[in-house]
Amino acid sequence: MSAKLVLVGCGNMGYAMLEGWLKSGLIRAAETIVVEPAETLRERAAQLGVNALANSGDIAAGAAPQLIIFAVKPQVILDIVPEYARFTSSATYLSVAAGTPIAAFEKLLGDDAPVIRCMPNTPAAIGKGMMVTVANGNVSQDAAAFVRELLATNGEVASVDDEALMDAVTAVSGSGPAYVFHFIECLTAAGEAAGLASETAKLLAMQTVFGAASLAATSGTEPGELRRQVTSPNGTTAAALDVLMGDDRLKKLVAEAVDAARLRSIELGK
Repeated sequence: MSAKLVLVGCGNMGYAMLEGWLKSGLIRAAETIVVEPAETLRERAAQLGVNALANSGDIAAGAAPQLIIFAVKPQVILDIVPEYARFTSSATYLSVAAGTPIAAFEKLLGDDAPVIRCMPNTPAAIGKGMMVTVANGNVSQDAAAFVRELLATNGEVASVDDEALMDAVTAVSGSGPAYVFHFIECLTAAGEAAGLASETAKLLAMQTVFGAASLAATSGTEPGELRRQVTSPNGTTAAALDVLMGDDRLKKLVAEAVDAARLRSIELGK
């Protein structure tokens, strides 16, 4: 059995990302191994045509995978990662395990192991994610380029040079979808309070956030300018923004929330 890619863990996020990789044609199912102990998840992965195994011991002794991806919960890293140290001569290691620093993988795999750490967010499951990577000095340019191309099938990709910035990344894009979901909840509740039917308020809130984000992403115009374009002097939007922007109210609240998430990320990484 040969494999260019080994995916360790195939829960909802891992499965969704794998689907995107296979559809892109960047990897072939016949050259992909999924290691997943849960039978139902393993069977689901097998339906994509990959080689789905229950444990790493089932990987052929002579296998030389080029990329091993850890898509598992952080609390099992210590138990699982050492099983893949035998592939350090051929493989680059990519982790999407939240909050686990590169140093933890180097300790388990060896100082010479090429390791890339990635912080995705949940929209990656529908190809609309934000993936941010940081790599150690052992990762080759070719490997880094391939990983970037692979992750791009799941959304936008950015990189940072300083791993300490991953706490800020976690606070902005990793946790960020929850902030947006809560804003939708709040806008829906405000619509209901203003007299709209519940389903109507929900539709208006969701589609407004979706449409505004799509416009911001595709127009090439800065968000601040888009805001000014839709704000007529002394109009309804201006009245609402006086509340949100007065004394930098929303700006300060979001900054406080992001900093709280960043500090918690630092605590969890210790």
